[in-house]
Amino acid sequence: MSEDAQLLRRYAAERSEAAFAELIRRHVDLVYSAALRLVNGDSHGAQDVTQQVFCELAWQARPLARHPALIGWLYTTTRQMAWRAIRADQRRAARELMAHSMNELLRPPAAEPDWEHLRPVLDDAMHELNHADRVAVLLRFFKNKSLREVGEELDLTENAARMRVERALDKLRLGLARKGVTSSTAALALALSGQAVQTAPAGLAAALAGVALAIPASQTGLTFGFIKFMAATKLKIGLSALVLAGAAVFLMHEHQAWLKARDENDSLRRQLAQLQAENDTLSNRLSQAIRVRSARSAASLDADASGAGLPGANASTNNFRHLLDNPPKVSAAQLADYLKTHRRDAASLLAAFRVTQDAALLAEAMKNFPNDPQVDFEAAFNTNSTPDERRQWLNAFEKSAPDNAMANYLSAIDYFKAGQTDQAVQEMTAASGKQGFQDYTTDRVVNDDEAYLAAGYSIVEARALSATQLLLPQLQQIRDLGTSLLTLSQSYQQAGDADSAQAALQMEAALGQRYATATPGETEISQLVGLFVERQALASMDPSAPFGDNGQTVQDQITQLTQQRDDIKALSQQADPLIPALSDQDYMTYKDRWMAFGEEAALRWVIGKYGQP
Repeated sequence: MSEDAQLLRRYAAERSEAAFAELIRRHVDLVYSAALRLVNGDSHGAQDVTQQVFCELAWQARPLARHPALIGWLYTTTRQMAWRAIRADQRRAARELMAHSMNELLRPPAAEPDWEHLRPVLDDAMHELNHADRVAVLLRFFKNKSLREVGEELDLTENAARMRVERALDKLRLGLARKGVTSSTAALALALSGQAVQTAPAGLAAALAGVALAIPASQTGLTFGFIKFMAATKLKIGLSALVLAGAAVFLMHEHQAWLKARDENDSLRRQLAQLQAENDTLSNRLSQAIRVRSARSAASLDADASGAGLPGANASTNNFRHLLDNPPKVSAAQLADYLKTHRRDAASLLAAFRVTQDAALLAEAMKNFPNDPQVDFEAAFNTNSTPDERRQWLNAFEKSAPDNAMANYLSAIDYFKAGQTDQAVQEMTAASGKQGFQDYTTDRVVNDDEAYLAAGYSIVEARALSATQLLLPQLQQIRDLGTSLLTLSQSYQQAGDADSAQAALQMEAALGQRYATATPGETEISQLVGLFVERQALASMDPSAPFGDNGQTVQDQITQLTQQRDDIKALSQQADPLIPALSDQDYMTYKDRWMAFGEEAALRWVIGKYGQP
């Protein structure tokens, strides 16, 4: 067992402040440095993100004690938290990165990477590596461990660790080259070792330990919602506010002015003593509110005891059959305060539209935020639009998200359906040259979750509804696009143009690969669509032809994809009967694991805890 795992277990079992403080000390520089890069050098923003990451670590300490590589989880979670902060700031950092990348294309290649040019794109390139390669680079160059230490962490020999690191670094170099930052492998290693990790501000580790450790064990289930609130409002949370975290979720408006007034107060010790007494009262009020919500939730759901005999199922009120068979009808009036709180920004208007299906809310977002990529994405599926209007919104999507291949894919299928094959192929070619691929599913689920909460649903109900009621029209478009490319390939083949036929199949296979790999926050159905599209393309190729650079053939890849599809389906069949039996707390853990590690990992956790149905 790694030392990180031992420290986490001590903290989870004993609430050991010393163990958690040691974890922060070991990793705060890594997290802060990654956050600093992701928020474009904003020191205050990086400290906010760092605080959120370690709060999340404190909350998930028990399950994460079994995680094979905590450093990988910290690095990935830092990126997720930074994304939320960037989204709340209207994606300023993303636009700056786009402009920077375009300028970089005009610059001559350099032998060594300049840190100012490398910094904005490093983390995106890191996250294009697979998990094993990313952890290898993190350990070797971000934590400056020796190859022997890397091998011990990854359970490899020193020589195998060296090969893993070298291959991973070369992949990273190629990924950076695609983003306009060129260098030799040796120069990149030198830049990472010297610049990738900066020392966090003095006192930050001690402050974070106090913040995370101040979360009462009985209130950890509510921490996720409060962290979302922190990210949305950019509130600088200190120890005093964290003590009140659970209560503030439901009493945010009553205490907002009080929280602001306590920014600069007397000593931390006196604040804590004073707030502890108030927290007792607020906790009682919170418990009463939860009981009222639970009673309403139980009354609205079927009283089914299917989970009573399962291990770990404690008095579940989480039977969603009735709720899902009778989808809720939320009105725009129920979300008036929610929209007002968020100043009717693009994200809140879109969430309110999805929850209420009130077309006026989408129209307002389209009118006020025509250059927001998520608005353009949603508008492209607006059933009230004419074909010409849809084309206008697809063009707007390409402009607002120039690095997102999804915009080109949606545009390509639109051209295919209109019979404009040449334009469709141009869009596919443009998409093939882009690394970014985003359908905003994670953002949509998180925002809809908040909207359902504002409409009066319990935390567990909101989590269920935000995932199950979200429409994913882009998946049908991706599947149709794959079929159109297959038809195009067959047309080329009949015309005797074998090279063009093969190129069309390669485009279809690359399209499927975008979704075929499990991604945090994405659904299994997305992965299944990706596997279908890729298998469909490969099935039309020569089965004995080489595939990739590891000696595999096309048939080998087809067999691997088929097994992957069958494994996902079998996993769902095992887990689906168990989901309604989860306790409220376990259901929230399941959803959070889904968002952090992907639906497949979340389902495996359910099966591991609750066993076979």
